[in-house]
Amino acid sequence: MSSGLEVKNLQKHFGGIVVANNICLDLKPGDRKALIGPNGAGKTTFANLLTGTLMPESGSIRLDGADILSLKESKRVRAGVAKTFQITTLFKAMSVRENIRLPILERERKSLNWLSSSASFPEVENEIEQLLTQFNLETFADLRVQDLAYGQQRLVEMALTLALKPRILILDEPSAGVPTSDAHIIIEAIERLPQDLAVLIIEHDMKLVFRVAARIVVLVNGAILLEGSPEEIAGNQQVRDLYLGASHAH
Repeated sequence: MSSGLEVKNLQKHFGGIVVANNICLDLKPGDRKALIGPNGAGKTTFANLLTGTLMPESGSIRLDGADILSLKESKRVRAGVAKTFQITTLFKAMSVRENIRLPILERERKSLNWLSSSASFPEVENEIEQLLTQFNLETFADLRVQDLAYGQQRLVEMALTLALKPRILILDEPSAGVPTSDAHIIIEAIERLPQDLAVLIIEHDMKLVFRVAARIVVLVNGAILLEGSPEEIAGNQQVRDLYLGASHAH
């Protein structure tokens, strides 16, 4: 039985436009892969096919050998496939701690009446503390999310997604909207993710991609152009002409 995520021959059209053309990809435990490509290449569509937001016309998606294609989005999350969102979906008026508590209670199927004495779930509070520490959010724990800098909000979002205990984590443009001066915060957070977690990073920031990805997949017009190491991708003339341009960061 193969472990991890296996995507085979995914096909999807919007009207006459092919947005996923025979995509094959695998993500093994511990993988750090990045998905890059020009705007309109189909990166977000592919992520939505993985999470179940969209359904393909044909192809298969298997997790540890089991077919998950028929599972709806919430069931795929329970199976272990989770994705952060480009637009931060946090409860802005609630504290960081309260935000992180919600997915843990949801995952454990405990009462979502989280305002009741949380002391009745010490193991939940324990886990919140661990996530706060992992993402360097301890000092912000009791601040409202809306009072944090955008880079910190992205960290809270990553912590929330990790609280779902995924085995496959899709980071959808983790550095989007984060000032360049704060990009290191996101890079360091990705580097501290659990070693056995399979991570797919969809990202425009080449500096981040080359820093954190062991393998890079280039998507063009809904099809995979090539997959390779950062060195292979940086040295590929076709990719440079198409996407990286003369200013690619390496």
